[in-house]
Amino acid sequence: MDFKPFAEPAERAPGSRQPVPVKLVVAGGFGVGKTTAVSSVSEIPLLTTEAAITEVAAQIDRTGEVPDKVTTTVALDFGRITIDDELKLYLFGTPGQDRFGFMWHELAKGALGALVIVDTRRLDDCYAAVDYFEHTDVPFVVAINRFHGVLAHEMEEVRWALAISEDTPLIAFDARDRRSVIDALLTVLRRSLERAGVHG
Repeated sequence: MDFKPFAEPAERAPGSRQPVPVKLVVAGGFGVGKTTAVSSVSEIPLLTTEAAITEVAAQIDRTGEVPDKVTTTVALDFGRITIDDELKLYLFGTPGQDRFGFMWHELAKGALGALVIVDTRRLDDCYAAVDYFEHTDVPFVVAINRFHGVLAHEMEEVRWALAISEDTPLIAFDARDRRSVIDALLTVLRRSLERAGVHG
């Protein structure tokens, strides 16, 4: 399957074939931009399980680097985007805190691939997500979220710091920008098909 540059899907003709549903996971640590990424591209209202961050939770989750964040995902985010006439993506965003880590295994079940988002301002908080997917059979891409349009570290420095293997794609994107998020998701799809031995 060859992924063409994204275009808004046209109206479907009566009786035409439905797009293939594909599950992708959007994962990463606390406050890296998972909910923002899913909401940026979803063609349906975002289903989210956001809860207010209490003073106690702020201490547990070390929110000092993201002081403007007042809510957090406690179970999942869910969105959907139709890529073209052949493909529809169902996006499942994971919670970021370690204490909700038990949800990751459930959300990763049946996923074709994963987009693992990292924040280069807080590399110490990014190890767990990368490590988790390195120990699963789910193909994944590591995506550096460009907060305020900048990268705090060079790409290869991030690869070295997080011990990301050379055969794992490392990209940069902007979780607020719809086109940028779609490009990142298409990279995950290509990675997943390559791992499955399918070539466009």
